[in-house]
Amino acid sequence: MFTDSHCHLTFPELAAQMPAIRQAMLQARVSRALCICTTLEEFDAVHGLALQHDNLWATVGVHPDNENVAEPSLQDLLTRGQMPRVVGIGETGLDYYRLGGRSIADMGWQRDRFRTHIQAARQLGLPLVIHTRSAADDTLAILREQGEDGSAGSAGGVFHCFTETAQVARAALDMGFYISFSGILTFKNAQYLRDVAAFVPLDRLLIETDSPYLAPAPHRGKTNNPSFVPYVAAELAALRSCPVEAVGSITSHNFNTLFKKVLGSDQGTLES
Repeated sequence: MFTDSHCHLTFPELAAQMPAIRQAMLQARVSRALCICTTLEEFDAVHGLALQHDNLWATVGVHPDNENVAEPSLQDLLTRGQMPRVVGIGETGLDYYRLGGRSIADMGWQRDRFRTHIQAARQLGLPLVIHTRSAADDTLAILREQGEDGSAGSAGGVFHCFTETAQVARAALDMGFYISFSGILTFKNAQYLRDVAAFVPLDRLLIETDSPYLAPAPHRGKTNNPSFVPYVAAELAALRSCPVEAVGSITSHNFNTLFKKVLGSDQGTLES
């Protein structure tokens, strides 16, 4: 029914709880989840989960905020991106939120890292999982620079945990990207984001938890996990005046469409 398009099940808050998390997913009708890689060092653990459970998939990438980790070469991403059950490149992008006294000009290493991920995604024909925070203009500019305009040869992908303006959403949609919303959508102070979510076409929506972070209301402040993604779907259903089951079905279909090159007909279920 529901698909969590972005979670971090190898993070310490969740890694030791997989049996309980899978049982909670089953009860919440969350049939699938995409496990996101944030460093090359954690890739084996992320990939291992996807190999172990037929309703989980993996990505490969290095988060823009991660420093003092192995810097991914193009070949690093190409090699891992061809492994079984790896369906996307990222998460990648730009994050200028914590500059730590540095200027935006000093963040050239982030922009170079982002370009490497885009090049890998284009060569492999895999979608990008985009993280952008306080850096939307540069994120969009680099995507355009690298040929990501929705035309043939574009990797495409998803802007995950979207918190930007309608203008940024429109630009991302025009470039062929999907937009994914997290539990932030349920927060009382997020009306601006609900307005954006009401604008995004149904066939370009995804839902996610970004767990273990950003648990939705009424669980805000707790450790998040994929079984909470129906709360995000419920918020979207209220915005669209449609049944939550419809949002679950539509966003799961969109997930299939985005990752169709590797998912094929083997979409996996929690019950299988």
